[in-house]
Amino acid sequence: MIPNLIGPAWSRPDADTLPVFNPATGEVIEQVPLSSKEEVRKATDYAEKAYESWSRTSLTERVQLMFRYKQLLERDFEKLAAIITRHHGKTLDEARGETRRGIEVVDFACGAPTLLQGRTLRNVSGDVDQDVYRFPVGVVGGITPFNFPVMIPLWMFPLAIVAGNTFVMKPSERTPLGMNKLAEIFLEAGFPEGVLNVVHGAKEVVDGLLEEPRIRAISFVGSEPIARYVYEQAARHQKRVQAAGGAKNHTIVMPDADLDSAVPAILNSAFGNAGERCLAVSAAVAVGKIHGELMEALTDQAAKLKVGPGDEPGVQVGPLIRAEHRQKVLDYIDRGVTEGATIAADGRGHLERQGFFLGPTVLDNVSAAMTVGKEEIFGPVLSVSSEQDLDRAIARANRMSYGNMAVIFTRSGHAARQFRERVEAGMVGVNVGTAQPFAFYPFSGWKSSFYGDLHIHGTDGLDFYTRKKVLVSRW
Repeated sequence: MIPNLIGPAWSRPDADTLPVFNPATGEVIEQVPLSSKEEVRKATDYAEKAYESWSRTSLTERVQLMFRYKQLLERDFEKLAAIITRHHGKTLDEARGETRRGIEVVDFACGAPTLLQGRTLRNVSGDVDQDVYRFPVGVVGGITPFNFPVMIPLWMFPLAIVAGNTFVMKPSERTPLGMNKLAEIFLEAGFPEGVLNVVHGAKEVVDGLLEEPRIRAISFVGSEPIARYVYEQAARHQKRVQAAGGAKNHTIVMPDADLDSAVPAILNSAFGNAGERCLAVSAAVAVGKIHGELMEALTDQAAKLKVGPGDEPGVQVGPLIRAEHRQKVLDYIDRGVTEGATIAADGRGHLERQGFFLGPTVLDNVSAAMTVGKEEIFGPVLSVSSEQDLDRAIARANRMSYGNMAVIFTRSGHAARQFRERVEAGMVGVNVGTAQPFAFYPFSGWKSSFYGDLHIHGTDGLDFYTRKKVLVSRW
């Protein structure tokens, strides 16, 4: 059984377990405990005790430990990538990319002496000075999804901890091994016991984090219904909350687009990580006469993508996380056909192989009213449609309840600017398949893709994990 990290020790609770699979083979490789609220309480006890001294530890010392952590993450870079591939299924190249994106947030956290500076205004009134100081929030919690078991935890706890907070993390019960490795390296770096705690489980642990009064803030990434639940429950228990949810990301392909660069970028965005990411392009809108040429290229190149275990050379699309999730995606494909879509590239030829594989699937003639045209599928399915002009294409994207990312491919600066100004999404790309912000910018979803005020990582992240104190003084 995978252990929890509570205070100074790794421990295995007396609890039921769930299997952890290798998605490429379908084999059970571990068991994860379904911890109770009591385990959350114990972890919070240690985190609260550690906060007393950690919050008073000098910023210089906290940053030096974070530099050490960064060094050890680089040392174990390949080990982390291999763990990701083993229990998530993504290709090793994708796992390396995930690990690198996570370490970039640690890089950003190492800039805390500059980023956590306050502000001063002398003589704001007669002999009165005013200062703003940043203080840590206290004990904070994180709840992370299965699809990025290393990157998304690193979006959260390094920024929180360098700011002086202590942390209780609940990783996904589907992919728990990555967080345990991150915690092992964290302890090796020399951080005090109790500063980072890991409690494995499912809904009971989530509710324990949301209800525990000593946990002052919650960070969440996952599906939209759970993001909304976390947001509502955290607010009900008077916590700060940032909750990133689902997506239905649209890419608009203009008649003047360079298809030689656009098509590979769209395919990588749609089918990378087997489509299991909130920045996957799942809907492509061809504007005007380019529809036929775009479909021909997408269909031809999608069929050539190599599907297989993520640790095999040359593989471009790995398995889905579970058999039941694959079935959910298959149900979407069937419903799309029933509602009038056409299968242009069919990935269902991989269903008989060992593991949870589904190849790249391209659906054509998808309307915004269809289920596959408006709901998040979270699998290797690309829905293609057409519109007469840019105005209609933008309006189509804006009809979605989500607003995570939107992308345009064009040679026209005017079209790109119109798209930037009018599309209702928090992350916008021009001639890039995936508009993923670097660590020093916020992961900025809009509408039902995000619940809260301050987004994850970037300066938003540091604002979320600190509270401001204003000093007004006259001498």
